[in-house]
Amino acid sequence: MEISQVRYFLAVAKELNFTRAAELCNVTQPALSRAIKLLEDEFGGALFHRERRFTHLTELGRMVETYLEGVFENSRQAKQIAEQYVHLKKTPLRVGIMSTIAPDEIIELISSVRTHHPGVELHLCDADAPSLRRRLLGGDLEAAIYALPSNMPDEEVHALPLFQEQMVMAVHLNHRLANQRSVRVTDMSNETYIHRNNCEFAGYADAILAEQGVTVSPVYWSDRDDWTLAMIAAGLGFGFMPEHTAKHPGVVPLPITDPEFWREVNLVTVRGRRHSPAVGALVREATQKKWFGERAKALSAAE
Repeated sequence: MEISQVRYFLAVAKELNFTRAAELCNVTQPALSRAIKLLEDEFGGALFHRERRFTHLTELGRMVETYLEGVFENSRQAKQIAEQYVHLKKTPLRVGIMSTIAPDEIIELISSVRTHHPGVELHLCDADAPSLRRRLLGGDLEAAIYALPSNMPDEEVHALPLFQEQMVMAVHLNHRLANQRSVRVTDMSNETYIHRNNCEFAGYADAILAEQGVTVSPVYWSDRDDWTLAMIAAGLGFGFMPEHTAKHPGVVPLPITDPEFWREVNLVTVRGRRHSPAVGALVREATQKKWFGERAKALSAAE
C-alpha cells in the first residue's frame, strides 16, 4: 500500500465521484482508478460501489476509511517533522557538558546557537567526563563537551579541540602560599585538601604526586565547584581546579609547575556515527566562538 493510493481513496470517499477526485489529486482518472483497484486487490474486496450516477463506499470501504485517514495524517505529520529536522526548523539536540567547565563560556555558546539556529532545541545535561563519554557512546547524547587527561587516543570518538586551560592550586587569601606567583607540586605536601568528586584529573594526578613523594590530606569531598570555592575561601583547605573556574572572592589561583597540569576541552562526537544537521550547527558555533578570548584551536589550525 502506497501513500498515494491512500490519498486517492480518501479523495474519492470525500467526493463520491472519480472524476472530481482525480481533479482534486491532480492525476488522470484512469491513473486514480488503477490505484484504487490495486488497493482493493490488496484488501481483498471492493471499496466502492461504482455506479454511473452514484458512487458510494462499500461496507469494507467504510470499515477501513477511519484507519486510512489516520495513516495519511500520520504520514503527513512525519513528513513535516522530517522537513523541520533537515532544515533545522525544529530539531532537538542532546548535549552533555562537563560540570567543571566555567558556565559563562557555555552560556555564550548556547546563546550563539539560539541566535543563528533558532530551530535547534538544546537539551543539556551536566556530569563528569567519564559519565558523559559512556552516555555519548550509548546513544543517549549526540555530542558532549569534556576533557580527559589521558594522552592515549580514543579511537571510538572524534574530539574537536576547543580550548586549553591550566590547572591551579586554589588557596584562601591568608594561605602561606597566597603571595607566590606559582607553586611547585612539592609545595602541596601535607596541605589540607578539598577533593572535587567530578575532577577529571582524579587518579591521574594522584600518581604524579605519589611519584614526587607528595601527600595531601583530603578532609572534604564535594560534587559542586561553587561549594568547593566557598570552603577554600573559608580557609578549610586548598583545591585543585581549572584556572577559569577558580574565581571567587577570597580565593587565589596559583599556577602549578614541576610539572604543569593542563586540560584540553573538546567537543566530542562518536566516530563514524551519522549526525544530525543540529550537530553540524553546534560544531560551527563552537569553532567560531572565542573561548576565553581565543578562537577554537581547530578553526585556527584550519585557517
